Amino acid sequence: MKGLKLGAMSDLPSLAAAPWLKAPALQRIFAAIAVRGGEARVVGGAVRNALMGEQVTEVDIAATLSPDEVTAACTAVGLTVHPTGIDHGTVTVVADHHPYEVTTLRHDVETDGRRAKVTFTGDWEADAMRRDFTMNALYCDARGVIHDPTGGYPDILARRVVFVGDPGQRIGEDYLRILRFFRFHARYGEGAPDEAGLQACKRLKAGLDGLSAERIRQEMFKLMAAKGAVPTLMLMAEHDILGHLLPYTEEWRVLERLPPDPLLRLAVLARDPVAMKQRWRLSNHEGRRLEAIASLNPPTPALRDMEQKIVLYQIGIEAFEDLVRIAWARSDAPMDDPGWQHLLALPERWAVPVLPVSGGDLLAAGMNPGPEIGVTLRALEDWWVASGFAPGKKELLKRLA
Repeated sequence: MKGLKLGAMSDLPSLAAAPWLKAPALQRIFAAIAVRGGEARVVGGAVRNALMGEQVTEVDIAATLSPDEVTAACTAVGLTVHPTGIDHGTVTVVADHHPYEVTTLRHDVETDGRRAKVTFTGDWEADAMRRDFTMNALYCDARGVIHDPTGGYPDILARRVVFVGDPGQRIGEDYLRILRFFRFHARYGEGAPDEAGLQACKRLKAGLDGLSAERIRQEMFKLMAAKGAVPTLMLMAEHDILGHLLPYTEEWRVLERLPPDPLLRLAVLARDPVAMKQRWRLSNHEGRRLEAIASLNPPTPALRDMEQKIVLYQIGIEAFEDLVRIAWARSDAPMDDPGWQHLLALPERWAVPVLPVSGGDLLAAGMNPGPEIGVTLRALEDWWVASGFAPGKKELLKRLA
């Protein structure tokens, strides 16, 4: 097949000793499908990560049987099956309380740049050819033998993200693969990105404009949490790809000094962080974090101890830590600065207190219901905070007189 780099199976290592492969639950699924005359192999991320020495967190399975046949084979041996993605050939098999996604081998019939119509096949090479990158197109059978139809193993060794076959064709099938190219480069890549893939992403970047906000957010959050996030974002900006996703700043130094928290990085990267809630369909909690970062003044080590505590009390732990991290990253202080470290650790050494009185206490003390309750409660709180959070309930109620 044109564009394939067929690898010699004898050159490939074995994964027979991998604990996740030897798991009895997984082997039960392999055996159930084999009894029905089919074959199942682990595919994609588990194989890739195992060969890269990375942690394997999910194990996905490809099979030659149809979804109905997989369901019949697995239920026959007492396994539970859920039709979680039946339109795309995927069922979830639960073995020993562990879910495994099992997907029938597929071949794309029609694509529109966002989703594909597929037909099922028994051809492993055809299934490999529809995948995005060579490092994601390796299969491992029940014995640990690796099958590499696209010759992706050398790319894994080189930590090089390479499209399967023609990059332009792969991207035209789903424009999200542009973001996946950069996300995988940020996560797994070393050195310069694959030039053919980079040029195809640059040439077809307008396709990003048709992607849903949810899909963009999912890929970009994974990218911004990756170890190579900042150089990759700079690369995307250099080739006019990042601008299709959001209006951005160029605070690269600040981004590099932040922890790998995608929301913190988004708060610095976005020119208008608050607008990103709507633009990328963020959750309400994520939107509130961005609003707090954008609207509140950050504390600094220059504040006295009680002033730091008052700020923490007023804005809460999450906003306090977010603001400190960003302010520290924007400062000239080194990332091991003891003053900033001490400030960031304040929530660990000081439990934020709770105002000892409530509106119910004021009513019980004889106040009439109404707006005055709230006004009085806020005045008491101001005095309590100014008194270093020391007065107790009895002292606060005395002030009502």
